[in-house]
Amino acid sequence: MSFKSLKIGKYEIQKPIVQGGMGVGISWDRLAGNVSKEGGLGVISSVGTGYYEDKKYAAKLVAGKPLDALGFYSKEGFNAIVKNARKICGDDKPLAANILYAINDYGRVVKDACEAGINIIITGAGLPTNMPEFTEGYPDVALVPIVSSPKALKIICKRWQKRYNRLPDAVVVEGPKSGGHQGFTYEQCALEENQLENIVAPVVEEAANWGDIPVIAAGGVWDKNDILEMISLGAAGVQMGTRFIGTHECDAHENLKKVLMDAKKEDIQLMASPVGYPAQGVRTNLTELVERREGPAIKCISNCVAPCNRGEEAKAVGFCIADRLSDAYEGNLETGLFFSGTNGYRLNKLISVKELMDKLTKGE
Repeated sequence: MSFKSLKIGKYEIQKPIVQGGMGVGISWDRLAGNVSKEGGLGVISSVGTGYYEDKKYAAKLVAGKPLDALGFYSKEGFNAIVKNARKICGDDKPLAANILYAINDYGRVVKDACEAGINIIITGAGLPTNMPEFTEGYPDVALVPIVSSPKALKIICKRWQKRYNRLPDAVVVEGPKSGGHQGFTYEQCALEENQLENIVAPVVEEAANWGDIPVIAAGGVWDKNDILEMISLGAAGVQMGTRFIGTHECDAHENLKKVLMDAKKEDIQLMASPVGYPAQGVRTNLTELVERREGPAIKCISNCVAPCNRGEEAKAVGFCIADRLSDAYEGNLETGLFFSGTNGYRLNKLISVKELMDKLTKGE
């Protein structure tokens, strides 16, 4: 069976596969550009763009780290990533950006993405009830919130329709097997009713109440069989993050790829995060340091997410998320934080994006 294309707003994605946005620096120009080039939807992560090309776009560094949200979410770095991704996929292929709702400067980063020529904006880590406010003047930019329940989608649709007279162009429904931050509490992540295969159909049903909003299933999708299962449940496409880390073109450091490829199933666990949601990643040296309260000093140089309250939550959980994700980006095995979906242990060798897209669509 061949897959139908995925329509998001005015854009048509030939293969209904959205590559998950992964920061810091896991999905930037090389990964996103190549996924779009191969007929999927490449997604650039807006997180930590001040680190791009050895931090040359960060206006000011303190202790070698971009200062404050303006430096960490560097507009110049973001523009350079988009420009270089376009060199790979061309101007005729849609390119998306993932912008977390929980970040400081959310509105500014959304505007930056619009100005940079991004076609589709995907937002999770909170309910983006005012997302359309920041895309005024860019009617062609498609907006895609990430939800974990039909109730969340209903709230977003009601607000958007009332305030902005518009609805989401698509919605991502994410289950608790995804890498990084979850839309559930620890306890909720384990409940059968919250597993992806059980939340897709209710979200599809809610989406149908608002017209023709395509639903994209995410969190633990691994191969062609998983894609077929999600489509059978009513999804129009899937989003996959972790599987794309196992590609040559993935922007992540080779050490980060190796951490995932060396991980065993039991090494991938939920952990506390300064963002206020549990996060999924690989147990490493950092995890053990944090558990003993011996982790690196927390200084909040980058001021990356609003819920952290300028480092207060980081101190409560024992690590700064901006510093530790950027350590992973730079390949630091001692203090890096390595996010992964529950299937990350299944990565065993690096292949090209083209080969992976072929596997996912042809099942080879």
